[in-house]
Amino acid sequence: METLGEAAKTAHAVVVVEDSTGHRLQVNDQDFFINGMNWDYFPIGTNYEYSLWSQPDEVIKAALDYEMTLLKKAGVNAIRHYTGIPARWITYIYEKHGIYTMLNHSFARYGLTIEGEWVATTDYADPRVKKILIEETTAMVAQYKDTKGLLLFLLGNENNYGLFWEGPETEDFPVIDESSEDRARALYQLFNEATLAMKGVDSSHPIAICNGDLQFLDIISQECKDIDIFGTNIYRGVSFGDAFRRVRAEYNKPLMFTEFGADALHALKQEEDQFPQALYLRGNWKEIYQNAAGLGLAQNAIGGFTFQFSDGWWKYGQTINLDIHDNNASWANGGYIDDYYPGDNNMNEEWFGICAKGEPNACGLYPLHPRAAYYTLAAVHQVQPYAPEQSAGAIEEQINKIDIENYVRIAAGEKESPLSSEIANLQEASPVMNDCSMVVADKSTPGSNE
Repeated sequence: METLGEAAKTAHAVVVVEDSTGHRLQVNDQDFFINGMNWDYFPIGTNYEYSLWSQPDEVIKAALDYEMTLLKKAGVNAIRHYTGIPARWITYIYEKHGIYTMLNHSFARYGLTIEGEWVATTDYADPRVKKILIEETTAMVAQYKDTKGLLLFLLGNENNYGLFWEGPETEDFPVIDESSEDRARALYQLFNEATLAMKGVDSSHPIAICNGDLQFLDIISQECKDIDIFGTNIYRGVSFGDAFRRVRAEYNKPLMFTEFGADALHALKQEEDQFPQALYLRGNWKEIYQNAAGLGLAQNAIGGFTFQFSDGWWKYGQTINLDIHDNNASWANGGYIDDYYPGDNNMNEEWFGICAKGEPNACGLYPLHPRAAYYTLAAVHQVQPYAPEQSAGAIEEQINKIDIENYVRIAAGEKESPLSSEIANLQEASPVMNDCSMVVADKSTPGSNE
């Protein structure tokens, strides 16, 4: 295992390229299409205050080996993670499991401390805010730029919604008024200013922003000319609609989906329903692949990050009922027609995992139980958009052949598959299903303590 200093000599060169076939991401001169996943680690009973990285190295290693193995078996090649992950574990995830990390700075999405006081709603026109965020983002780049396994930097998390929402919980999409544009323009100007400062420190990793849907795309196209990739969290149901076409026509940057997905709880029936979740994800990935470079459509998609790997039991309420899997829908979205009823919420924040989460052991390690969406994505990610002779029509055929009903039965344990058998064997051998004696017995750790 290389130390961080040695890894610096072999950090990857990642670039965005544009030619007559469209936009592509390349790693060390090879085309790379992102089959990504939003990933975190929160045992049942904890929330955002828990940090895997403050646990003993043996626990971190056991958690990563178990979860990254599951991700790799599902065809995932990159995770999205917020700042705080030590660089050595980014390298470990790549070297042991072949999975890259997109490092995400929230860009004061949920507030920041100014002169010793916490400010919940960020004013991006405030010179003090500008100074803090540019210092933080350039320091992040300086710290991680030579890290083997780092894919790219991401700024924000639908910060445009943060101009309206006062808290971290998801709400219905905001209504824009005339006063919104000034606040938005200050945000996107600062995104670009920070990007330029970051590129002054590191030119070997692209920089993306994370927008909420396509809101303010006109302002983004004016103010964010130096950003490399347009990232967006989009929840529109089974189709992204006009997203590919609009981004190409109005911004002409590569398009990366930083979040998209569906929950596994049927809001009307008040019970788990795995089929629609898998169906929405299958439809979303079909469009992402079809709009890759060289396939004749928008040719600007470079991949995406499914939301999310495992359920977040803390999402509804944030600090209460942490050991309860709440079924309270917190926002409404008519794009998810199977459980939408006008006037009622249907999006369940705690049920977006493609894996259900089990109870943790004394070390905080927990098992995961793959849903039909997991097995569906494992099949979906076998599609190769850059394969020779590939076409949008061929991708349609490949995706439509994926039998979701079959994966519902596999997830329910009604039948076996080679993949489900592999996962069962992994569960049996992993410390997540056993006491902590297996974990503390493993003293091998990667790299340094940086």
